Amino acid sequence: MSDRVKVEVRNLTKKFGDLLVLDNVSFNVDEGDLLCVVGPTGCGKTTFLNSLTKIYDITAGQILMDGEPVDPKKQNISYIFQGNSTMPWLTVEQNVAFGLDIKGYSQGRKREQVDKYLDIVGLTKYRKYYPKQLSSSMLQRVAIARAFVTEPELLLMDEPYGQLDIELRFKLEDELVKLWQLTGTTVIFITHNIEEAVYLGNKIMVLTNKPTTVKELIVSDLPRPRDITDHEFVELRNKVTELIKWW
Repeated sequence: MSDRVKVEVRNLTKKFGDLLVLDNVSFNVDEGDLLCVVGPTGCGKTTFLNSLTKIYDITAGQILMDGEPVDPKKQNISYIFQGNSTMPWLTVEQNVAFGLDIKGYSQGRKREQVDKYLDIVGLTKYRKYYPKQLSSSMLQRVAIARAFVTEPELLLMDEPYGQLDIELRFKLEDELVKLWQLTGTTVIFITHNIEEAVYLGNKIMVLTNKPTTVKELIVSDLPRPRDITDHEFVELRNKVTELIKWW
């Protein structure tokens, strides 16, 4: 982590017709942050990520990355979606290499990067497998390796572990923390799971119900690896839970 601002969100507003979803949202993400974003169901967390990636045009405001308007065509941004996003006609190594092919990496550099990240996520011996031959956990590892292999400046993750059971989720969360610490990538992680946010984030941003704005940005200095039974962990989880309640 550093004090250098990586992403600046200024007065971000998004409407769908007359429906106001994001209402004048402003915050900063520092370089190297693992920022977890939580809030009530349907509050606009995914809409925010889709605004960052320009899937949606914003109604008003600014999103800056390194002081420039965010543009995935110019800046090195990766996105891990909800559920399985592997391409079934490609092998594991071809899926992981996909972004490198688009960016025009040389064969030697591509092989080096793919080997490195397959090893980190424990999929080296499955490199020639196709997605239909893999478990849910392994499919998410492919997505993680594919996202990190280009060594992005910014990684966006939209509830990537929401469909997995608790044991697999914790394993993949640990994989993510290991990769984040190794690479120093700035990560924005959307989740509806409060425990996951507290387990992962060095910062936790709590959103309000629609029309959505920032309720509170919490800095977490809990030591790693984190223990979900630790008193300080439980205290922080309870604090975030209370903040999210809107009924």
